[in-house]
Amino acid sequence: MNRRGFAHLPLHGGKAPAWLFQRMIKLSRAILEIMLSEYPPSEFLRRISDPFWFQSLGNVLGFDWHSSGITTTTTGALKEAIISLNTNLIFAAGGKGKAAISTPLQIEKIAENFGFNPAPFIKASRLSAKVDSVLLQDGYKLYHHTIFFTPDGTWAVIQQGMKESTSYARRYHWISNNINSYFNEPHSGISAQKKESIVLNLTSSYSKENRQLLVELSKEKPEKIEREVERVKILSLPKRHALLASDIHPKNLRRAMLLAYERLPSNLEELLEIRGVGAKYIRALSLVSDLIFGAPVSFEDPAVFSFAHGGKDGTPYPVDRKVYDGTIEILERAIKKAKIGERDKINALKKLSQLF
Repeated sequence: MNRRGFAHLPLHGGKAPAWLFQRMIKLSRAILEIMLSEYPPSEFLRRISDPFWFQSLGNVLGFDWHSSGITTTTTGALKEAIISLNTNLIFAAGGKGKAAISTPLQIEKIAENFGFNPAPFIKASRLSAKVDSVLLQDGYKLYHHTIFFTPDGTWAVIQQGMKESTSYARRYHWISNNINSYFNEPHSGISAQKKESIVLNLTSSYSKENRQLLVELSKEKPEKIEREVERVKILSLPKRHALLASDIHPKNLRRAMLLAYERLPSNLEELLEIRGVGAKYIRALSLVSDLIFGAPVSFEDPAVFSFAHGGKDGTPYPVDRKVYDGTIEILERAIKKAKIGERDKINALKKLSQLF
C-alpha cells in the first residue's frame, strides 16, 4: 500500500472480555473461511503482513481502535479461528509471553500432525525475532510473536515490542514473499507511534558492509575486540554514537566474545545463533566497524507509521452486540450456501466490497 499515516499504539490496561473475544473468534473464522474459499492462503498472509489491513481487521473485530492490545487480541482470535476450522491450508503458532517462547514446539507439533517439514518455519520464527531484537535496536522489547504459515512454505510473522518508558508499542510485520534476506530490508511494514531519533538499524542496505564486518570481527581474539571497544568509548563521539556506546562494557561481553571466537561463524546467521550473542555484543561490534574501520551503519528508524462494530473501550462507540452477532450470522449463512453451490450471498458481499 502507498498510503501512510500514524497509528498510535498505547498500552491499555485489562483484556478483551470473554463475551467480546468469543465473538472475535467467530467473526475471524467467518472472514477467514470466506477468504480461503475465494483466494489462495497466500493472499491472507499477504494482507495480514500489511500493517494497515491488519489494523483494519482488528477494528472490524471490535477491539480498541488504537490500542497495542489490538495486536495480541487479533492474532489470538485468528489463531483460535484457524484451530476451530481444522484446515490443512493454513496454520498459526506463537502468542504472547510464554506462548511466544514455545513457538518452535507448536510448529513441530502442527507439522507432525499434518505431515510436513517444520524446519523452514522454525527458522523464520527464530530469525525474525532475533533480527527485531538484536539487529534492529529501537528500544522496544519483544513480548509477542505469532507466525502464520502454509504447508507449501509461505509464512507471515507479526510480532510486537513495548517501550516501557513510554508504554507505547511497535508492531513488526514480515512475509516470506518479501524476503530476499533476513538481514537486509526484511520488513513488509512496521507500525509505530513515531519515528525514534536514535536507532541502530543493521537491517538497512546502508549497513551492508557493517554487517559483513560483524562476522569477521567475531572471529578475532576477545582481547583485541575489548581494546577496540575501549577505543570507541574514549573517542570524541557524536551524540548518535555516545548514547549507543554508553552501556557497553567489554568485560561483560567476554563470554559472548569467547563463544564466537571458538565457533568461528561463517555468516551472520551462524553468529546470531550463538547463545549469548545479543544486542549489546552486536552493538559493540557494529560501533567498532563504523568508527574504527569506516564501515558505516544506519541510524535511521525504518518504522513506517502506519469502525464497524465499535470498540472495547467505547471508542468510537461501545460494541453493539446485536449488530456484531448479525454480521457473524450473515457471513456464516453465506458460507453454508456457498458450500452447496449457491453463491448469491458471497457474490453480493464481493459487490459490496467493490462499491466501497
